[in-house]
Amino acid sequence: MSVIYDEIFDYSTKFDAFKYQTEAVDAIKDLEYGAIFHEQGLGKTKIAIDILLYWLQSSIDTVIIVTKKTLVFNWLSEIKNHTSLRPDILTSRKGDNFFVFNSPTRLIVTNFETISGEKERIKLFLQTRNVGIIIDESTKIKNPDSKLTKDFFELSPYFKRRVIMTGTPVANRPYDIWAQIFFLDQGKSLGEDFNEFKTQCDLSNDLGYNESRVAYFENSVSSIFDKIRSFSVRETKNSGIITLPSKYVHTIAVPFEERQHQMYDTVRKEMQISVVKGDSTILDESPEAIKRLLRLVQIASNPSLLDDSYDAISAKEAKLDELIHSIVENKESVIVWSIFTDNIDRLSKKYKSLRSVKITGKMNMESRNHSVNAFKSGDAQILFATPQSAKEGLTLTNANHAIFYDRGFNLDDYLQAQDRIHRLSQKKDCHIYNLIVENSIDEWIDVLLYAKQQAAFLAQGDTTISEYHKKADYSFAQLIRNILNIE
Repeated sequence: MSVIYDEIFDYSTKFDAFKYQTEAVDAIKDLEYGAIFHEQGLGKTKIAIDILLYWLQSSIDTVIIVTKKTLVFNWLSEIKNHTSLRPDILTSRKGDNFFVFNSPTRLIVTNFETISGEKERIKLFLQTRNVGIIIDESTKIKNPDSKLTKDFFELSPYFKRRVIMTGTPVANRPYDIWAQIFFLDQGKSLGEDFNEFKTQCDLSNDLGYNESRVAYFENSVSSIFDKIRSFSVRETKNSGIITLPSKYVHTIAVPFEERQHQMYDTVRKEMQISVVKGDSTILDESPEAIKRLLRLVQIASNPSLLDDSYDAISAKEAKLDELIHSIVENKESVIVWSIFTDNIDRLSKKYKSLRSVKITGKMNMESRNHSVNAFKSGDAQILFATPQSAKEGLTLTNANHAIFYDRGFNLDDYLQAQDRIHRLSQKKDCHIYNLIVENSIDEWIDVLLYAKQQAAFLAQGDTTISEYHKKADYSFAQLIRNILNIE
């Protein structure tokens, strides 16, 4: 095996780390594998950069950073800000990648899909060098049945050092952590059988009716972090390691608009009939169930998403207008989140006179970056965005208000999105507003996300089992029955 030595590289860092970041580096840097699970907004990127600088001065020839496609540019910027290294980039252009694989590069930045697409050449590359990998936003490989995750499993043993990082290792359900940890240790800590682990840690609908199932679930979930503690670091904003401005969460309930209520009731009754006929999947999170439930979410959010002829002012729109004008008049900035791209397009156009910009998954990187730069510079005061397109990798602390016009069922979307503003460099108190239509599916989503968040806290070691008992709420299964009027 050839080893690359090159004294011309400068491995110094341009900025000192916070004490808790240095402690994280020291805990991980000499391990074969490790996990950085610091809560979003606590500077995991700085920790990862300091680790890779240490690696490159010791036992590792080359480091590969893997992130989501939309975050590659952010990583290149962070590396430039913190080091003197000039990374190479692996992309979908295989011809260009040939030159990277055959160069004396010490640092490579790429995305998940490129690793999967270049699996065979990467496998050969890993057999010629001592390579370390740092996976950013590791929940991308949380599904052990996906081809992408299986490719990472196959490559895992070839890396001499392996680090994963995410602020939300339990992205949605406690079992989401299994595949991420399996990539590191091939099942040594959480077992080799995902289905068995999922059965133990499933936040399922029957928990509201079965005390023995609850006890089994809670014991299983509370043991997760103890099993991975020897190679994981986790700090939260409540750990006392830093002082951030306060974050206030406001739940704002609004009544249905009359025609909106009629539309909602019609769809609800259709769903009720399908459940009564035996379609119990409507109460689960199967793709078909999510598709059906999203129809109710759409109507509660904005009926015109389903009916172009709807021209009334919906329940949430009047309240949104009130909030936006209050924030703007106070000379502060705000992010408005919606899971529906059509909402973002319509609302950003409506508030153009108040200097609004938008980010959606349909925009190219140049347009996205233009919106981000305009918002961060103050040229725009309102940012409309979908969590899917902007929940990760962005520091938007020029804003201290975030309005969730609607929310989906995914915990990670909600937590990551709100913490774009509540993170290092924020100087003002932050306000999170959840708009909820009364007696609608919005109320179920609120309870479901709360239950998922409490379970995540338990799995991640953020809370004790006794504290969890005080806050745990398994009423989401019954609540959806109440919303659909099912006996």
